[in-house]
Amino acid sequence: MSLDVSFGASTWLWTSPFSTASAEELFPKIAAMGFDAVEIAVEDPSLIDGRAVASALSKHGLKAIVCGAFGPDRDLTHDDPTVHRACLDYIRDCLDLCVDLNAGFVGGPMYSAVGKARMVPPEQRRREWELAVINLRIACDLAAERGKLIGIEPLNRFESDLVNTSSDAVRMINDIGHPAARIVLDGFHMNIEERNIFDAITAAGDKLIHLQVSENYRGTPGTGQTRWDEYRRGLEAINYNGCVSIESFTTDNQSLAGAVCFWRPMAESQDAFASDGLAYLRQWAAE
Repeated sequence: MSLDVSFGASTWLWTSPFSTASAEELFPKIAAMGFDAVEIAVEDPSLIDGRAVASALSKHGLKAIVCGAFGPDRDLTHDDPTVHRACLDYIRDCLDLCVDLNAGFVGGPMYSAVGKARMVPPEQRRREWELAVINLRIACDLAAERGKLIGIEPLNRFESDLVNTSSDAVRMINDIGHPAARIVLDGFHMNIEERNIFDAITAAGDKLIHLQVSENYRGTPGTGQTRWDEYRRGLEAINYNGCVSIESFTTDNQSLAGAVCFWRPMAESQDAFASDGLAYLRQWAAE
């Protein structure tokens, strides 16, 4: 029996930062490849006209997923409360974009800044965890006011020292204790941190609202060492019927390449990355 999922592609495959002009360039191509959805990576909300992007989505028959970007100035565990407010303002902007685009949630590692990976005393770790929980409750309230959700994404140990595994994310949303809190899983990080992919997916269970995938080396799905059979078993076990979205990056933008350590292309072209990856995923889902 085939998986009842849809397929998406991240705008980070082609561009950074995403803008209204990016929609005009990318959406026709993404739709022509056969994707159902586009995962819009929001680095700077001011570059995005929600109504214009919504029109482009409708024109090309695509659904929207909104993904946040959390650098040092968007850190809910920072010592300075003004940084918390800036991050929450950004999350609010992303949620407003969700309203414009009819997207159900904002996803991403919004608990802390990407790249904040340190050895700190247990007391500090507890304090930062508690700060993240308190601030994410506020983010959940912002989401609920708009009829939306937030999706918390674990990152690998080289990019975060706070939430690394599916179980970490479950613990965090349990501590938040808000119905708007959900989980986004990313296969690249899972391939580093999880002992067992099936167990990680089933641990998230019905809290999983989105799955990002690529190969273990961030390359085209189907060309590496990923245990796709375990992904399938896990998704079947929780009756997942959301989106499976290809997320990787382009080296064309040097600031992004440095942030995600992309020093070389992972496919002959970004278009080939997306189209070949989708062909593999459709076959994988149909088996």
